[in-house]
Amino acid sequence: MGIKISPLEACEKMEKMKKIVSEIAYAHDFSKLSPLQRSIIPLLSISSSLYSLCLCIRLHLYSLRLFTQRRLPVPVISVGNLTWGGNGKTPMVEFISKWFCNSGICPLILSRGYAGGDEVKMLRRHLLGTVAKIGVGANRAVTAAWFLRKYGYTDSRVNGSLGNLLSEKKVDITSEKIAATILDDGMQHISLARDLDIVMVNGLTPWGNNQLVPLGPLRQPLSALRRVDIVVIHHADLVSEDNLVDLTLRIQEIKNGLPVFFSRMFPTHFLAVHDFHTKIPLSAVERRVLLCVSAIGSPNSFVNCVEKLGPLHVDQLHFSDHHMFRFKQDIGEMKRRLVKLQDRFGSSPIIVTTEKDYDRDHEVLLQLRPFEVLVLCSELQLVPRSQSSETSFKKLLKQLLDRSLGTPAQVKWSYSASD
Repeated sequence: MGIKISPLEACEKMEKMKKIVSEIAYAHDFSKLSPLQRSIIPLLSISSSLYSLCLCIRLHLYSLRLFTQRRLPVPVISVGNLTWGGNGKTPMVEFISKWFCNSGICPLILSRGYAGGDEVKMLRRHLLGTVAKIGVGANRAVTAAWFLRKYGYTDSRVNGSLGNLLSEKKVDITSEKIAATILDDGMQHISLARDLDIVMVNGLTPWGNNQLVPLGPLRQPLSALRRVDIVVIHHADLVSEDNLVDLTLRIQEIKNGLPVFFSRMFPTHFLAVHDFHTKIPLSAVERRVLLCVSAIGSPNSFVNCVEKLGPLHVDQLHFSDHHMFRFKQDIGEMKRRLVKLQDRFGSSPIIVTTEKDYDRDHEVLLQLRPFEVLVLCSELQLVPRSQSSETSFKKLLKQLLDRSLGTPAQVKWSYSASD
């Protein structure tokens, strides 16, 4: 008889394996890893080589035009990354979408909706009340076709410059017709042609061990930066000046003259899980004992942000990116941590989590009562540094879009039966 494994045991094993692989991916000295981790490196290395081969073959087939790119009749801006998780892709998508909406331009956001769609839920909540539209599906061209048929579109190649429409001041009149498309996590989605490529880089952990997945965190080799128009180093406020300089030089060695900007997540307020309509000031956690709980790609940046708010003590409990909290196992562990903190400090601790974790499944967080659960709300900001700023970033986007739209489309758009 075979050994039966319960779903709970399977989840635990998967979580442990993700942690083991993640530690390998960000290790710069394999000799310091555990015997178990070193034993699986050869298997991961073989898998990484196969993945690299598949990437090369795929790109070559597109270069030979054996695979064809679909082109939309509206500008396409891709916001992506080279590594897994924690790079600020979705906050940048939101930043650009709000700018477009305030300029009277209706954007269509295309997302795959990966792992339960927590990022899509967050985008929908943040963009509620705007004309921005969000399409979810693995085939972005098919999803875009449905929205373009339903709402119509404005062809900037025919009707004038999109860059000239983008404004620093809010415009009251906004058309419902789609005028631009933003690809969330679009760097690897090369089947859809784009007019502008933005890549987000996590300044805290840029490339890990510089290896492709699963041996490392790279979803594409660093040479992919040669086909990028703009790089934004995220969490720049948490990185030393020397490291920012070194990272910028490394990026521009790969592509000379590649514009590099800098961003951070700026905390604005808290929301309570049991009452998500009332904003709570950041001062609510001053001199309080906190337990930071998250399942995101860059938990260190989240904790660093919380620590700057002046708490008495910060404990932390993290899971793999997009992990679904389980009622018994995970909530039980959180409560055990909270009880220990309460016994140690003599006061009731506060759980602080992220918006992504709330949007993934807020019902499970309600099980932490009577402990208070706060959700930290933040927004992406461009950090002024050297020649880069929010103003120069927007100016460059306008110029690049107009330059791209001034060239004839490589592939004509059509509504075919396959759409």
